[in-house]
Amino acid sequence: MNTLTGPQTGSDLQISFKRPDRLIGHAKKICAAGIASVNAKIAVARACAFKNGRLFIGETGLDLTVYDNIYVIGAGKATAAMAAAMEEILSDRISGGIISVKYGHTEPLCRIETRIKMMEAGHPVPDDAGLLAAQKIMKLVSAAGKDDLVICLISGGGSALLPLPAQPVTLVEKQEAIRQLLSCGAAIDEINAIRKHISAIKGGQLARAAWPATLVTLMVSDVVGDPMDVIASGPTVADTSTFSDCLLIMEKYGLVQTLPQSVTHRINAGVAGKSPETPKPGDPVFAETKNLIVAANFSALKAAKDTAESLGYNTIILSSCIEGDTSQAAGFHAAIAKEIKMSKNPAPPPACILSGGETTVKIVGNGLGGRNQEFVLVAAQEIAGQEDIVILSCGTDGTDGPTDAAGAIADGSTISRAETMGLDVGAYLSGNDSYHFFEKTGDLIKTGPTGTNVMDLRIIIVG
Repeated sequence: MNTLTGPQTGSDLQISFKRPDRLIGHAKKICAAGIASVNAKIAVARACAFKNGRLFIGETGLDLTVYDNIYVIGAGKATAAMAAAMEEILSDRISGGIISVKYGHTEPLCRIETRIKMMEAGHPVPDDAGLLAAQKIMKLVSAAGKDDLVICLISGGGSALLPLPAQPVTLVEKQEAIRQLLSCGAAIDEINAIRKHISAIKGGQLARAAWPATLVTLMVSDVVGDPMDVIASGPTVADTSTFSDCLLIMEKYGLVQTLPQSVTHRINAGVAGKSPETPKPGDPVFAETKNLIVAANFSALKAAKDTAESLGYNTIILSSCIEGDTSQAAGFHAAIAKEIKMSKNPAPPPACILSGGETTVKIVGNGLGGRNQEFVLVAAQEIAGQEDIVILSCGTDGTDGPTDAAGAIADGSTISRAETMGLDVGAYLSGNDSYHFFEKTGDLIKTGPTGTNVMDLRIIIVG
């Protein structure tokens, strides 16, 4: 099995790989460098500093002597790493806190472990543990006053890890709604628009609860273009989406009749003005709120580019904003690889093409996989028989769909090797079963939790 192993923080993330192929080894070294560069603990430490009684967060300086209490809250796959960094910066100045993280995505909070309570919960479908964490966070911030400071740490996955359904929606009904949204092919901003409007905490409503306390949010972005109101459904950011937008999204994907009745009822009530909207730009609840992105996909791509160039590759960052259908994106990337071999465009070999973002898969089968594994399987068909081409795609958080793999890797021999094993590639694709395909070929990439989450990293190498 192809495995990224080693410490999940810092630049020393290492790769071990059983197939002794030089190009494949280079692809994984480039990938590891990209992931390590956006480690959330390092990103927070890079963005924050405590000097002479003041906490500097980006360009903002806060005089901590004026605050009665400092609370640390947050949610996301990388939030434990962020909290560990904040703990090292502020030490015993922290009065208390609660963070919600995905099961297994933990980090030792060694310095003052009893002050920040870490709660593990379900992702991508929310569960009771996440509901309890969201309730406790809302209770904590609601008690904060104008002389208190609330530091919120948000990363990808925060939407699922902060489930607080708004009436009349129940957690079970929200779970069903999320399942349908995740499988219909909707983009993340569309999914999060609906999440906000069936929630009592998302879409700026956490900021509303914390007001009039000073609220500072640090974010690790897992959204194309880094819109703050979409990252983890923007619990501390003014919401630009509306109930009317949600209804259009439901109609677009044919969900009006399939979503739970309570969800449809709340959206329709909001459109009719019978349910309160999320707080919008200009709302006074944001007067003492500041937001800062500390890590994003393009930073990972730049670090990957530096490593690729150090290995001798002519390297191009295609885009950090690749989204849309996974199969179409895979075909496009494979076409670039073949073009490089044929015409030496857009870069002459040895070449490395990098891209980021997050594609979507419309699930029609009952198999196991994720967008990165499906991307690589489609691309493997397109480059079958081609020498000196390697394509890798992985989730920077170490998770791809509901699997324990971050992604997969393929070269021109992948399909022929599979056929000699008796594997029907078409059947695996039509069944959305890319995980079991690559499990059999030995081409899964597994990292475990990486301490970050900035969408996906795709690497094309042409030797």
